[in-house]
Amino acid sequence: MYPKDGDMPTPLTPESLDSLIDAGDVNETPFNVFIGHNLGHRVFSMAVPFRKFYEISDVANDRESGPVAQRPLDSNHAKKLAVYMVKGLVSAAKMRRAIQGKESLPEFDEILRLLGDQPYFSLQPLVCNIRNVSPGATGPNGIRGFRLETKSGETAGFKVFLSERHILWVVDGQHRRHGADMALSFLETVRQTGRYPGKGAVLFIDKGRQVTEGEMVVWNEAWEAARSYATLTVEVHLGLTVEQERQLFHDLNRLGKKVDPSLALQFDSSNPITHFIKRSLVGDLGIHVSDAEAKDWSEDTGALVLKDVVAVNAIAFLNKGNIAGATPAVVEPREPAILDLWSRIVEIPDLGSERAKEKTVAAQPVVLKALAKIAYDLNFSNRKPVDADALWTRFLEALPEVDFSHQNPMWRYYTMTDEEREEAGLAGLAEFLPDDTGIIANRDIGGFQGGLMRFGAKHNDIFPILSDMIRWKAGLPTRRDGQRAGGPLAGFVLEIPESMAHFKN
Repeated sequence: MYPKDGDMPTPLTPESLDSLIDAGDVNETPFNVFIGHNLGHRVFSMAVPFRKFYEISDVANDRESGPVAQRPLDSNHAKKLAVYMVKGLVSAAKMRRAIQGKESLPEFDEILRLLGDQPYFSLQPLVCNIRNVSPGATGPNGIRGFRLETKSGETAGFKVFLSERHILWVVDGQHRRHGADMALSFLETVRQTGRYPGKGAVLFIDKGRQVTEGEMVVWNEAWEAARSYATLTVEVHLGLTVEQERQLFHDLNRLGKKVDPSLALQFDSSNPITHFIKRSLVGDLGIHVSDAEAKDWSEDTGALVLKDVVAVNAIAFLNKGNIAGATPAVVEPREPAILDLWSRIVEIPDLGSERAKEKTVAAQPVVLKALAKIAYDLNFSNRKPVDADALWTRFLEALPEVDFSHQNPMWRYYTMTDEEREEAGLAGLAEFLPDDTGIIANRDIGGFQGGLMRFGAKHNDIFPILSDMIRWKAGLPTRRDGQRAGGPLAGFVLEIPESMAHFKN
């Protein structure tokens, strides 16, 4: 036993404890960093192994008390980032395999195709703060480290030692952090069970399926990438208060300029729907797509705005307002039907010509969304009619006969009196439109002025009504009839025994 010095063993006197804290902490982890001064404030720039970042970091939301610097976690957004990270890890493993001269496996390309391949993967740096240190990590409560020099004496970087008390509090990047954890959980589950997860971290299309031998090689090498050479770049601020964290979060998220949607979509090579647009619509059908929209209809070149074409196809393929989450496994089998739709759309008179919006309402995106809605309902909806194939053929054949001119009285149905509807031959249209009995609903789909029908800006309210009108004109059943015909209880008749007849009404 050590002899006592007061209440402490001799080797651990109060003075030596202070010295120990100055020297370092137990379980320190060394990191090579670059030291910079972001607008004069000292920061560390470091690369953290992908698998380790979650362990050494935390999010401001997770603290038990006190104000927070972060917004609530959006699990859906984190899941999309997790899929992106899995793709990146698989791509990294594929590149490493090529560098090592190993045999190329087709499973790498097939998995990337199913997840949504793209030419390059990278995550923006996460921004963190180490709270329990003095500002700039200098002084007695600083972080231990030393300079790394080249043989010629030049500074190559710094090695710092972070202990367990040096938590990296995430100021910007909590969704990336959570996504990284989901990606690791997915890889662990696949490797341990030999099956794709059916719940929890479901990041692959084939839920519950047995993993093949070739696929397991891919996932094992992706896991190796995550635990060894794949890293996350982190900018670490030092000793910020909660108030400073909140200001930094605001500045990082609000001071940047949002990228124009059409420009972003033009640069995106990962989404299968944008692939379809560029390859089939622009390439094969020759549809002219533009990044900018002409505000003045007299300056309309006839080109469709890319963000509008994407929104139309999001409805046609997915029945959604955006293409986020689209995968090749879902999109590719649906491409022939949607290509048939667009092949008919390009035949609409005056569409794509100079000043097209003044000549046809079909040049307005909301009308194309209405056509896309019909395409989805007749091809991919779980409630599509039993004779959906025949109805789809009928729709494609009838589409060229639909009058898409501004003068078609059908577009002005809600501004007409009953007598005017009768005179215009629109009496039967009421059965196809939403029932307004006892409902206060917005039926202002647009205005007719100067010989032009301009539909409103609330597309989500308008295009279902326009699709009902086009259904009527094309000789299709109403949405209600179609859903009843194709519902899970179609053709089922409930027989009530005579002994229970008094419950019938």
